[in-house]
Amino acid sequence: MSAVRDRLPEGRYGRADSAATDRRLKLLGAVLGGALAVGLGIGGWWYLSTNTVSGQVVTFEVLSDSAVRAHLEVHKDSGQTAVCTLRSQAADQSEVGRRDVTVGGSATTVDTTVTIRTTARGTTAELLSCKAADQH
Repeated sequence: MSAVRDRLPEGRYGRADSAATDRRLKLLGAVLGGALAVGLGIGGWWYLSTNTVSGQVVTFEVLSDSAVRAHLEVHKDSGQTAVCTLRSQAADQSEVGRRDVTVGGSATTVDTTVTIRTTARGTTAELLSCKAADQH
């Protein structure tokens, strides 16, 4: 074969410096990925450290086709007011009732009973969120 046939046509198969470009793109991707991970970590830490309210549904009871009663336990700082959102779902998992409950007082643990009015027979009582009243 001649020397002319062994050479590739210029500009046809990419640039000769594509390996350097690949390294730069990989480095840029690693830097951006690291920055994203750090940002998500800081955001998660901030959310967890600022939300001083938590709660749980201890038990619930279906009262009728239009009401579900839930025993709610809320943990908060003394003197803090919390707003908790509860919902009830039907057997097909459609939402049939929702209620916001405000919990205040000087106690750090508050037990309360809440009745959720429903549009159809509810089969659950679920706590969606509990937040400080100023975060709600």
